[in-house]
Amino acid sequence: MASTSLSFPSFQIHPQSSKRWSSSSKSSTCRFSTRPIKITASVSEKPSVPVPPLQPTVLPSEPPSKQPIRKIPGNYGLPFFGPIKDRVDFFYNQGRVEYFKSRVQKYQSTVYRANMPPGPFISSNPNVIVLLDGKSFPILFDVTKVEKKDVFTGTYMPSTELTGGYRVLSYLDPSEPSHAKLKQLMFFLLKSSRDKVIPEFHSSYTELFETLESELAGKGKGNFSEANDKAAFDFLSRSLYGTNPADTKLGLDGPKLISLWVLLQLGPILTLGLPRPVEELLLHTFRLPPILVKKNYQRLYDFFYAAASSGHVLDEAERLGISREEACHNLIFATCFNSFGGMKFLFPNVIKWIGRAGGKLHTQLAEEIRSAVRSDGGKVTMAAMERMPLMKSAVFEVFRIEPPVAFQYAKAKKDLIISSHDATFEVKEGEMLFGYQPFATKDPKIFDRPEEFVAERFVGDDGQKMLKHVLWSNGPETQNPTVDNKQCAGKDFVVLASRLLLVELFLRYDSFEIEVESASSVTITSLKRASF
Repeated sequence: MASTSLSFPSFQIHPQSSKRWSSSSKSSTCRFSTRPIKITASVSEKPSVPVPPLQPTVLPSEPPSKQPIRKIPGNYGLPFFGPIKDRVDFFYNQGRVEYFKSRVQKYQSTVYRANMPPGPFISSNPNVIVLLDGKSFPILFDVTKVEKKDVFTGTYMPSTELTGGYRVLSYLDPSEPSHAKLKQLMFFLLKSSRDKVIPEFHSSYTELFETLESELAGKGKGNFSEANDKAAFDFLSRSLYGTNPADTKLGLDGPKLISLWVLLQLGPILTLGLPRPVEELLLHTFRLPPILVKKNYQRLYDFFYAAASSGHVLDEAERLGISREEACHNLIFATCFNSFGGMKFLFPNVIKWIGRAGGKLHTQLAEEIRSAVRSDGGKVTMAAMERMPLMKSAVFEVFRIEPPVAFQYAKAKKDLIISSHDATFEVKEGEMLFGYQPFATKDPKIFDRPEEFVAERFVGDDGQKMLKHVLWSNGPETQNPTVDNKQCAGKDFVVLASRLLLVELFLRYDSFEIEVESASSVTITSLKRASF
């Protein structure tokens, strides 16, 4: 849902050799004999998507640092040429991880100055202060100290022609009058659809698993990422709006239309595997014109306007003082960019990390999930999922080790003091702060074995205390979104959907095997049907 942090990096393609990850020594592909568990989806008395309180979330203050103030290391290079050099390093010469890592080593600091893409001619000022540790990173969430206006995509902002001429919620600072009304509309949408989330997820992802089984039977493998695009869009449309896309004029085109629309917004910070001169010219130097997707976007608008009208969401928008047109453009962005974009990237990652973990974890998850569901009369409920500590921890570990939101930006509202683990720095009013979240959530001074996927990391009281360092939602996992902060409105919705993916998977299968073909493509090579 609507957020102020970038969550659609799945167009970035880094070709690599295919690797097969085996979850068991004996591969069993699509054996259909099984003793099924009754899966009757329902929602317990505990609301699945509670409406958050309206009071602001206040980040806990830390005592003044006793560390000496250090000048922020690094520089921006020569005007025009420095940003271009950094851009080429970021995309091609080094890649994003080495781009950040090499400068940490060079400056002996996790806080330093650098340029962030795209630079000339799209971004007027690519200069940022980079934050790469778990101690300095949370300043990006404190809206009493930083401003979030027009920084959703970083040092540039896509044309509002791509969103009907409106600055949508993700680009608004909480101080702007429209922010509270639009975020409250998102809370209304979530609350009004809460009873449909579990059954519609079951329906949509049962179709996905049936598709994968058919592909495995015919071709020996099934493309999870492609099947997930359709399942995710169907789930969002059915659960949030009560509309099945296939029954409308939109048909099955939704995911494809969204991908092209998002490409025009995120092209300046993506690579697609094209020849470097082509990418540099078409994506990173000049903006692609919005007219390229005008007709596609109109089809999305027509679909969401009709769906939101039938569900009274637009009526609620008018009650809040938002025009139906502005509300519809915001609903498209929240559903297609934030939610669909997040699921497009997150769900293959869930499958990838759980698949890599192997058969022992698969068996533990299957036993825990099936036992909890059986104890609730064979129903998938919120209460049953609360009795699945390993499953919940595994989901949070995916959010930690490869967060769906990699980049976060904010501007200093005033002169600030920022502390890393090793030093304290002065930041001037108006300077742009940038955080690369995968470094912050794999901070070795916070997490043990930070580069390892540890499924049980967040189990137990000690594990629960570490959730404050899981930051994917533009805020700590231990805090809640409100109309006065920029934490993702759909934080709990996304967590619930991710848990449901594992629940549905291990109710149906004992284990599975995968191939990871690229950063955004996961292929299923084996599905072993449930045997107990």
